[in-house]
Amino acid sequence: MKPRIEIVTPAPPGSLHGNRITAMRWQRILKGLGYQSSITESWSGSPCDLLIALHAKRSHQAIKRYKKSYPTHPVILAMTGTDIYRDLGKTPKVIDSMQMADAIVILQSKALESLPKRFHKKVTVIYQSISTVARKPPPKGYWLSTLIGHLRPEKDPFCAPRSLDLVPTQSKLKLIHLGKAMSPLMGKHANVMMEHQSRYQWLGELSHGKTLQWLARSNVMVITSRMEGGAHVVSEAIAIGVPVIASDIPGNRGLLGDDYPGYFPVGDIKALSELLYKAESNPKFHQKLNKALLARKKLVQPELEKKSIQVLVESLLG
Repeated sequence: MKPRIEIVTPAPPGSLHGNRITAMRWQRILKGLGYQSSITESWSGSPCDLLIALHAKRSHQAIKRYKKSYPTHPVILAMTGTDIYRDLGKTPKVIDSMQMADAIVILQSKALESLPKRFHKKVTVIYQSISTVARKPPPKGYWLSTLIGHLRPEKDPFCAPRSLDLVPTQSKLKLIHLGKAMSPLMGKHANVMMEHQSRYQWLGELSHGKTLQWLARSNVMVITSRMEGGAHVVSEAIAIGVPVIASDIPGNRGLLGDDYPGYFPVGDIKALSELLYKAESNPKFHQKLNKALLARKKLVQPELEKKSIQVLVESLLG
């Protein structure tokens, strides 16, 4: 009988948070490998042979309870961007979760540089993958840029809309923003931005499938985050072949590479507007982005993620 695995994620069922999407994808991979697994928001208390916990801070209590009940059973901790780039130095729970974990997963290579060296021997990099989604022809009549992510401060969601004021008038750029407002104030701000800026349209939260369809027909995708553990939407853009204009943070560099030509300084709306217009108006630059993206495509193949998970799980369960 195959070992039983429980995957803990604080993201609730039905949500489109990255942690929930990752948990569901890993469950499918584990099923393909022959393992029984379930997804919970906190450890259920049911016996299992391995606990996979997404989020060091928010899953801390689940890890602690599990280790108290089953001290010899392994725990895999998958760390998020807020764990690594915000809470690591502020919240003792993050370090405590790392100490209790038998293995630590990060979603892009640059994250290792931010972790204390004493934990490096526990760390495995597992790049997120997506099943093949076909590239769609871009729309005619305008240049489609998509901004995909929930509206919360870590994503700096209004950096891109504000940059549109600086785009030359001859540009045909249109920015479609997909994501849930995580507070009423964020939603109100997005509506005000739409009234002010005709190039900007916020569509709210769509299904994952519909979001991928928007991404697949985009000329470029924009990610303006102040911190990321390894945004799944960037992996999706790489897999589909949609050039990315990205904030210059470790979470993006770890996926796109240090030599990627599409970075702008965090929060710099002038630099972002210039890159967006350059991608639209300069075919050679757009092709350069495409070529750089193609070089990273091997990292987001489902076979690589499946093999990485298989090797890690088998190493812990023997």
